[in-house]
Amino acid sequence: MKKNFLLTSASGVVVTVLLLSSCKNNNQNAEKALQANIPKVDSNNATLLRINNQIFSIPSPIQTALLVKKSGYAYNKQILNPADNYSKYDTKYKKALNLGIYGADLGYISLYDQTQDALMYLASIEKLATDIGIADMFNAGLVKRFQQNMGKQDSLLSMVSQAFARSDAYFKDNKQNDISSLVLVGGWIESLYFAVQANTNPQANPKDIQRRIAEQKISLVNLVKMLQPYKDRPECAKLIKDLSDLSTIFDDVTFVYNYIPPTVDVKNHLTNINSTSDVKFENSGDLKIISDKIIAIRNQIAG
Repeated sequence: MKKNFLLTSASGVVVTVLLLSSCKNNNQNAEKALQANIPKVDSNNATLLRINNQIFSIPSPIQTALLVKKSGYAYNKQILNPADNYSKYDTKYKKALNLGIYGADLGYISLYDQTQDALMYLASIEKLATDIGIADMFNAGLVKRFQQNMGKQDSLLSMVSQAFARSDAYFKDNKQNDISSLVLVGGWIESLYFAVQANTNPQANPKDIQRRIAEQKISLVNLVKMLQPYKDRPECAKLIKDLSDLSTIFDDVTFVYNYIPPTVDVKNHLTNINSTSDVKFENSGDLKIISDKIIAIRNQIAG
């Protein structure tokens, strides 16, 4: 199964990559095919990833960003990593992590239909991608198509999904799972940062946001395990320690299962599952401590 770490449907379907042609008819046909294959993003289900022959289950950044939007949180450019920060990242480690952060930012921006901001962040992504060696995935052709599809949210999300999925495949083919993992971690951290920011906004409904934050207890275990092969590298060792410390803070987060008998619709041969589960923070200050740690890790990476 492909590792679709940025914009992907819950089932992990990757939209077929469409090749652009200068011929007008071919462009029209390609656009129709793109629209026909747009994945539906589910804000609740996680994505399955295969890295170093291990399977991990982690929610994609777009799923969390979609949940943030559904909660009633208005577009807030101030929570994004400034687009011009790309020039500050001077190592491949920093470039990879922030490529993931910018990818999550671009997904967030696209969900809110912010045209000019989207183009600005796409340009920053193109620059980082060039430095890392995947310029072809975010080239002028993608930028042009992005401009042509402004206002078509599903098309924009689909195009960015294609580019990152192709980048992931390139990293794997060239035995650069470390870079692929760092891009994934950067996107995950940024999306969780979105959730933390939305949770502090009085205009947003915090219930689902707090649940999404709590669910990262499981994701963190997977992320730390995924980075273990690179623990001897100083920068990765620091990141692993930070994520491990965050995981420890999550220890007191529990999920309470509430059994409610299922109901059976005999006529339609359906059984409805009615049981639910609730998130419980054992101490009233745990969510604040978790949020502060997430903000600190993210701001250290974004610099």
